[in-house]
Amino acid sequence: MIKNTETFKEDIHLLLEAGFIAINQADEDSAKKLFDASMLLDDKNVLCYVGKGYVALHKLDTKNAVNMFEKALEIDPENQMARTFLGLTQMFIPNKVTSGEKTCMEAMKETSDPQIKKFAESAIEFSNTFIKKGMGGTESPMKLHKKKKEK
Repeated sequence: MIKNTETFKEDIHLLLEAGFIAINQADEDSAKKLFDASMLLDDKNVLCYVGKGYVALHKLDTKNAVNMFEKALEIDPENQMARTFLGLTQMFIPNKVTSGEKTCMEAMKETSDPQIKKFAESAIEFSNTFIKKGMGGTESPMKLHKKKKEK
C-alpha cells in the first residue's frame, strides 16, 4: 500500500478522464476503480463524486447517484454540471420529476457554460418527451407507475 499519495496528486485528472472514458465504454468495474483511486488522491475533488454519480446513473441507481451529486454540491455549491446531473437523476424518480426539472432550470440560469446549458435543456426536453408524455403513443412510465400504485 502506498502511504504517500502526494507524488501522484498531479495525475488525478488522468484517473478522472480514464474513469469517464471507462463509463462510456460500459466498463463499470474499471470506472469504479478509477474514481475510487482518484478519491484516495483528493476526496474534495468534485469530479470524483460526479464520476461516481455518473456510474450510478448509468445503472439507474438513483439513490446512489443523487447521494454522489449532492456530495459534489456540498463541496462546490456553484458546480452547475453536478446540479444538472442531480436534476436529470431526480427526473427518473417518480415523485421528483418536477423537482428535477426545476434543478436543471436553475443550473441553466446560473451557468455561463453553453455545454451545461445545452445539457440541462436536453434533460428537460427528455423529461417532457419521454418521462411525462411517454413514447410513441404508449403511456408514460409515470402514468404506469401511478396506475400500479392505485391497484
